[in-house]
Amino acid sequence: MGLGREEEVEIRSRPLFLPGEKVEATRHVKNDGTYPGKDIGENLVRKGDTGYVRDIGTFLQQFYIYSVEWVERGTLVGMRARELKSLDHPQKSVRAARGLNSLQRGGERV
Repeated sequence: MGLGREEEVEIRSRPLFLPGEKVEATRHVKNDGTYPGKDIGENLVRKGDTGYVRDIGTFLQQFYIYSVEWVERGTLVGMRARELKSLDHPQKSVRAARGLNSLQRGGERV
């Protein structure tokens, strides 16, 4: 029985995206009140925007947060792997969408 939380601890595996990697947003991201200078609810990133991973941090000792520079918007926004798609390495995008941090073959990690 879960508590409605994600149970996977992403930081046990390597990050899916690396600094300098070109990515695309898979979801709209709005300001939840933590982005300075923007109104709550204002769009920070739109689905389909392209940017570059600049840094990697962690949140709650469980998730990777990718600092992505959205060049056309002139913003730097923290994103989860599930919100990104790699344009440099498309196979990573499938793993991120499924919440997988490692490739699997026959049920075993590769």
